[in-house]
Amino acid sequence: MLSIMTLYGRNVFFRIEIIISLLFLILTGIAAFEALPGCPAVMEDSIRRSPGIIQNLISRFLAPSPYVPFVSLAGGGLYSLAALILIYFSFEKTQAPEILFISLFVLSFSFETMRLITPLQKIRAIPSVYLLLASRTLLFGRFFGIFALFAAGIYAAGLEVQKQISVVLVAVFVSLVIALKIPIDILSWDSSFSMINGYLPLFRMIETVVLIITMLSFFISAWSRGTPEYIAIGAGSFLVYAGRNILLSGDTWISPLPGLLFLIAGTWLICTKLHKVYLWL
Repeated sequence: MLSIMTLYGRNVFFRIEIIISLLFLILTGIAAFEALPGCPAVMEDSIRRSPGIIQNLISRFLAPSPYVPFVSLAGGGLYSLAALILIYFSFEKTQAPEILFISLFVLSFSFETMRLITPLQKIRAIPSVYLLLASRTLLFGRFFGIFALFAAGIYAAGLEVQKQISVVLVAVFVSLVIALKIPIDILSWDSSFSMINGYLPLFRMIETVVLIITMLSFFISAWSRGTPEYIAIGAGSFLVYAGRNILLSGDTWISPLPGLLFLIAGTWLICTKLHKVYLWL
């Protein structure tokens, strides 16, 4: 019974996600009043530039701005809430197995609020246990988001629809285990206000492999099902991954807008093509 996901149950999932996203966005707004004054000091004390697609190209030429990480995480929160609302109303009566996992990927951006703990600890005396908890929550959200996108790809490739809840639970468990096991240095952070954690190159490689498999899954679905829309969905998965990378690692004003545009374009492409695939089912 645990593996069965009805249309009604999936819509309940959507509503819960919207509520969670809204609560995180409200938390961002409340925390911003105290966190923003601490941003310059946090940026000054960052031990390195954040890694990323654009970051590696522009970090030599542009200095980081202390307020870009806040704009990026707030923009991610707004994107999450708006996209979840649109997904809910667009797919309320459409049974598309992949869309549940796309919505979970979108929800993961709400966890970026946890980055505000870094400037907050410059203003308030925050116990180290809360700094560690916020950092692990942030890591959980990031890993869960990429695994959710991966799950959407393998569903398109033919995974049984009845296994949706089981796949969600597996993604939660794996993401939680990884987030709890990674060593974190709460006394140092990069220019995106993310605490420094271990094994970063390894997990960057894992994310890249997961993205490639996800795209290939959509392309295979286009061939095996004779549904060309999945080619566009695969392209959309690349766009949302690129936008995610740019937005989450951005520390200059050149990053937030391209990151959001990539995210919006990729999400629109995925959702419109998925809706077309399942429109008559």
